Amino acid sequence: MSKNFDVIVIGGGPGGYIAAIRAAQLGFQVACIDEWTNSKGGPAPGGTCTNVGCIPSKALLQSSEHFEHAGHAFADHGIGLKELSIDVAKMVARKDTVVKQNNDGILYLLKKNKVSFFHGRGAFAKAVEGGHEVTVGDESLIGKHVIVATGSNARALADTPFDEVNILSNDGALKLGAVPKKLGVIGSGVIGLEMGSVWRRLGADVTVLEGLPTFLGAVDEQIAKEAHKAFTKQGLKIELGVKVGAIKSGKKGVTVAYANAKGEAQELAVDKLIVSIGRVPNTIGLNAESVGLKLDERGAIVVDDECKTNLAGVWAVGDVVRGPMLAHKAEEEGVAVAERIAGQHGHVNFNTIPWVIYTSPEIAWVGQTEQQLKASGRAYKAGTFPFMANGRARALGDTTGMVKMLADATTDEILGVHIVGPMASELIAECVVAMEFRASSEDLARICHAHPSLSEATKEAALAVDKRTLNF
Repeated sequence: MSKNFDVIVIGGGPGGYIAAIRAAQLGFQVACIDEWTNSKGGPAPGGTCTNVGCIPSKALLQSSEHFEHAGHAFADHGIGLKELSIDVAKMVARKDTVVKQNNDGILYLLKKNKVSFFHGRGAFAKAVEGGHEVTVGDESLIGKHVIVATGSNARALADTPFDEVNILSNDGALKLGAVPKKLGVIGSGVIGLEMGSVWRRLGADVTVLEGLPTFLGAVDEQIAKEAHKAFTKQGLKIELGVKVGAIKSGKKGVTVAYANAKGEAQELAVDKLIVSIGRVPNTIGLNAESVGLKLDERGAIVVDDECKTNLAGVWAVGDVVRGPMLAHKAEEEGVAVAERIAGQHGHVNFNTIPWVIYTSPEIAWVGQTEQQLKASGRAYKAGTFPFMANGRARALGDTTGMVKMLADATTDEILGVHIVGPMASELIAECVVAMEFRASSEDLARICHAHPSLSEATKEAALAVDKRTLNF
């Protein structure tokens, strides 16, 4: 016998579980389906983000940063260590604990909000009067509305599947049992740089191969150059403009044949290879064709500006639709869809979605880059302030990087803020708020910031737009 719901959410990642909770808050009877499974066979909601993405990678980044500080920075603070070692198994176990805490937290939140949770793979069965039938295992659910939030999967190289032993996706990169002597990374995107940074800090010789001729092409060029300089100084080897050829995996490791930017034949021999060349929408097993759900050439679900699909009452959010594949973007879409179902006016401003790369230095930005403004012909003003002139950064012993602010030349409205340096992931939030309220650089320049704090660099960058910094 089928169970009836107002809203069925397929997927329990950031977009899915948040959509389910918001719909329940609005008074709907809600079901949430998720198939992620923990090591004991139990449910592990949270999607890629919680299980093999955002959360576990940050746990390993934190552990590896502690290790690097202990080995290189503690002496400057008068702290001496005679023997420094890393227990990789314990580090990975801590990461797993952090993941489980988040899994359990999501299950608690669903229960607290009276969302019915179903563990398994959700799939469309057929359209029924007033909605759609969705199956999960032996269960049959009928929903007036269905929100698809099935996320994305790591993209593999053609003819080179992941074996998660030698050729690793983000999943395998998070489960390494020992520090590889030599590590190769294909792709210098967020995942590649973060995972490369983790294992480089722990002692691996890391080489990153990037097909594009520019480093971090989506990032403001000035910020990207500063980051590249910092990573190179740390020992991360980054080769740009390469063309990857045959990849061979064996008992002794992996060899990658490639042509460098000059077209010269090269070979990279490594113990492990991380492939980080993007992600693809996950519609595997959704049975979209049975109900006529429209997909595009990438396999993404086609939606309009409000996340409506071509089917009445069916919506889709997050990585499985257009737009940036970011957990917080998925969350905002999930909330907006739940509110639209309730007749409200949910809204997501794609122009103020922040981006973060959690390397050291961190990289964070919101809004337009300088190269985008130049290409569009918009007149702008720019202001920068280096962390080397910030008192808190000096006290932290981390003065790499800067804050850069871009504002309209006539109205002074903030058009973009770009940060490379300590705690950029936290500093960017103030800039997102400012841009949401269409603040000017003058507005930020006149707000009192605590001293000493890293946020003063944001204030000083705003002052720099008008060429009147006080501390540089």
